[in-house]
Amino acid sequence: MSNPIVVTIPSHPRFLSVVRAAALLAAEISGMSCSEAEDIKHAVDEACSNVIKYAYQCDCTRKITVKFDDNQEGFQVIIEDSGNKSRLEDIKIRELDEVRPGGLGIHFIKKAFNTVAFDKKKKNGNRLLLTRHKNTDKTA
Repeated sequence: MSNPIVVTIPSHPRFLSVVRAAALLAAEISGMSCSEAEDIKHAVDEACSNVIKYAYQCDCTRKITVKFDDNQEGFQVIIEDSGNKSRLEDIKIRELDEVRPGGLGIHFIKKAFNTVAFDKKKKNGNRLLLTRHKNTDKTA
């Protein structure tokens, strides 16, 4: 992918299908296998769902911008919002053996990406930086 793909959607759950489709296609264009692309799709969907639920507190009138880029660092996804600040340290990760709905988003995201971080330089809102390094088999 020589040029980044940028998608901006309203913060309503019905538009997550657009982000899922873009994530899947961007991952496939970058040369990922079908299973790797599916992992990327699920991770990006989960991250955007969390923006709607936590950063925007279900306010469906806001915007979410997702940028997909394949560069020398690897396949990168940058998700930006203008909502409440988030910190990875504050996100509760549920144990996998605890059977109940919800709380698995970070597991999906870490399965798909090598690096998960918030850009601390962004003053208002959040910028989530997700990177999958080249030649990395995250399914192992």
